[in-house]
Amino acid sequence: MDKVQALWARYRNSLLQFGKFGLIGGAGVVVNQFVVVVCNVLGRDLFGVGYNTAVLNLFGSEFHVRLLQVYAILAFLVANLFNFVLNRYWTFRGHARAPFWKEYLPFLLVGSVAAVVGLFLLTWLTKSDWPLPHSVFDDSTGLRNRFYWANLIQIVLVMPVNFVLNKLWTFQAVRKRHAEATERKADALNGSE
Repeated sequence: MDKVQALWARYRNSLLQFGKFGLIGGAGVVVNQFVVVVCNVLGRDLFGVGYNTAVLNLFGSEFHVRLLQVYAILAFLVANLFNFVLNRYWTFRGHARAPFWKEYLPFLLVGSVAAVVGLFLLTWLTKSDWPLPHSVFDDSTGLRNRFYWANLIQIVLVMPVNFVLNKLWTFQAVRKRHAEATERKADALNGSE
C-alpha cells in the first residue's frame, strides 16, 4: 500500500492533468467531428461532392489531396484552438503563463505533427480496402460512414503523443523560458535603479 501511495504522491499532478487533458480532448473530438460532419454534409448537399473527391493532384502522380483531408484539416484547426484555450486556462493553468501566441504556436505545431500522422491514418482507413468490414461501414448512414469512424480512430491514436509533447514543451518549457525572461527583465530594471 505504501508503494501505491508513493506512486500516487509522485504522479498525482500529472495523472490529474492527463485526466483533464483527456476530458478536453473528448470535447475537442466532438468539436472536430462536428466540423467534419458539417463540411461533409455541406459538400454533399450543396455541391454534390463526396468526401473522397480529389481536389488536387500531387505532382502529376496517382495520388491526390481529397476533400476528406481538407475537411480533416479544417476540423483540426477549429478543435486545436478550442483545446488550446481550455487546456491553457484549466489543465495547465498557472500564474507563470507566457503570452497567448507564445504558447499557442507550439501547441499548434505539436498538434500539426499529430494531424499529419492522423492524415496518413485517415487516408489509409478510408481507402477501399480499409481494415473494417464494408458490410458494416458502407457509407449508407452517418453511423456507418467510413470517413467519420476513420476520423475518430485517428484522433484516438495520436492523442497520447499529443499530450506528452504539449505537457513537456508547450505548457512547461515555454512557460519556464517566459518566466526566466521576465525575471531577467525585472532584475535588469531593478539593477538600473
